[in-house]
Amino acid sequence: MKWLVLLGLVAFSECIVKIPLRRVKTMRNAISGKNTLNNILKEHADRLPQISFRGSNLTHPLRNIRDLFYVGNITIGTPPQEFQVIFDTGSSDLWVASIFCNSSSCAAHVRFRHHQSSTFRPTNKTFRITYGSGRMKGVVVHDTVRIGDLVSTDQPFGLCLKDSGFKGIPFDGILGLSYPNKTFSGAFPIFDKLKNEGAISEPVFAFYLSKDKQEGSVVMFGGVDHRYYKGELNWVPLIQVGDWFVHMDRITMKRKVIACSDGCKALVDTGTSDIVGPSTLVNNIWKLIRARPLGPQYFVSCSAVNTLPSIIFTINGINYRLPARAYIHKDSRGRCYTAFKEHRFSSPIETWLLGDVFLRRYFSVFDRGNDRIGLARAV
Repeated sequence: MKWLVLLGLVAFSECIVKIPLRRVKTMRNAISGKNTLNNILKEHADRLPQISFRGSNLTHPLRNIRDLFYVGNITIGTPPQEFQVIFDTGSSDLWVASIFCNSSSCAAHVRFRHHQSSTFRPTNKTFRITYGSGRMKGVVVHDTVRIGDLVSTDQPFGLCLKDSGFKGIPFDGILGLSYPNKTFSGAFPIFDKLKNEGAISEPVFAFYLSKDKQEGSVVMFGGVDHRYYKGELNWVPLIQVGDWFVHMDRITMKRKVIACSDGCKALVDTGTSDIVGPSTLVNNIWKLIRARPLGPQYFVSCSAVNTLPSIIFTINGINYRLPARAYIHKDSRGRCYTAFKEHRFSSPIETWLLGDVFLRRYFSVFDRGNDRIGLARAV
């Protein structure tokens, strides 16, 4: 029996493809475009899927850049050209910089040389996307895209022709992992194309984000590697099919509700580095932890970090604790700043973005087959 288990583990490990991530300065805190986030936020009834979860794994290593966000490598074209992209659950489009993009930020990135690819196919369709800290204009094209061992031929994606606001950010593009209805380019998302073609065993992907070291993070496709989390996955139904929003019950500190008092919405967002919420509520949290403004950041005394209380996010009846060492970071000058940031979009519903600060502590599974998210304590 033991040798059967061993063989099973060997076979399991051989089907894992790991894509390294590294962390860089945040590119986007909230996404907007033809439809702003304010228009996207709509109330829908919760529902709890009862379908079982299974699947083999394809994992892709990710690299952590300065605890800000994570990028991994993909290739495009024939022969393949390599790019570092953000795997982003807050958007749906795949795009990289084009050789025709001459902005200062594009000049610092790897740019796609379409004339060197024998499988490249152009179109005349253009599009624009506006992010929280930048914008881009591009054209839809087709070519072969590879994520580890996953191959999507004639994949539609965007080539950035012009951008602004991304200078100094070490990434070459974005690979969106939200639903097809959120695409601004109109291109069919790569995950959906791979799913429809049967390239992955189950319509699932998952993230493990390293806490301190630059290497070790992974995104996995087609299933879940249970070695990356402790205990059981807690499944949370999506508020609506079409994005990765879940209902959050409340946010507490020292057993007192400090936000989300009547329930609220939370976007589980791998493209956001911080925890982002309404201005008045985030300001209240800053006051409770005695944070003081200095430029765009809010700082606390480093000597007081160990005395600060945990903040608890209750989602679907389960408490997810975030200790102070998780939501307080140290900058290059040795100063300690808070990872709570305020958003400035308006919404009739209180809305939070749970970014990498939350996801480093909690392993996350995005289940497109059952429209739900699984969370468990990361190892």
